[in-house]
Amino acid sequence: MKTFSATPSDIDKKWILIDAEGLVLGRLASIIASRLRGKHLPTFTPHMDTGDNIVVINADKVALTGKKRENKLYHHHTGHPGGLKTKSAEDILDGRFPTRVLESAVKRMLPGGPLSRKQMRNLYLYTGAEHEQTAQKPEVLDVAAMNSKNVKGRK
Repeated sequence: MKTFSATPSDIDKKWILIDAEGLVLGRLASIIASRLRGKHLPTFTPHMDTGDNIVVINADKVALTGKKRENKLYHHHTGHPGGLKTKSAEDILDGRFPTRVLESAVKRMLPGGPLSRKQMRNLYLYTGAEHEQTAQKPEVLDVAAMNSKNVKGRK
């Protein structure tokens, strides 16, 4: 029995559509990261981009459990001395770029390196219900039906 290793001709990328409204941030990010890498496929190869293209709508309406919306902090540094800036998740979600919360959660669940940066380019985040990938006819993935814990407030 030989170990299978995918080649570029073996890769068949699908388009997936996810509605993030009311879904828990971490659970959604782990599902997206797994799909971006292609770990859900039997042909998964760690050094190849075998994952799907994922379109997420309503990314600004993602839910955080507990008091994370107010207490979770995001840091970045300007590069200047004393330039550490801090914002809460609430400030980011209510601000100009609310998709950055989900984007950073997915990015941090992928291993670092050039392949992960390539896989992140297969993720398309939108704040509203409209998206630009209608021509690709993405398949709808119902994350809420996968597990009752994926939706905030549902038992």
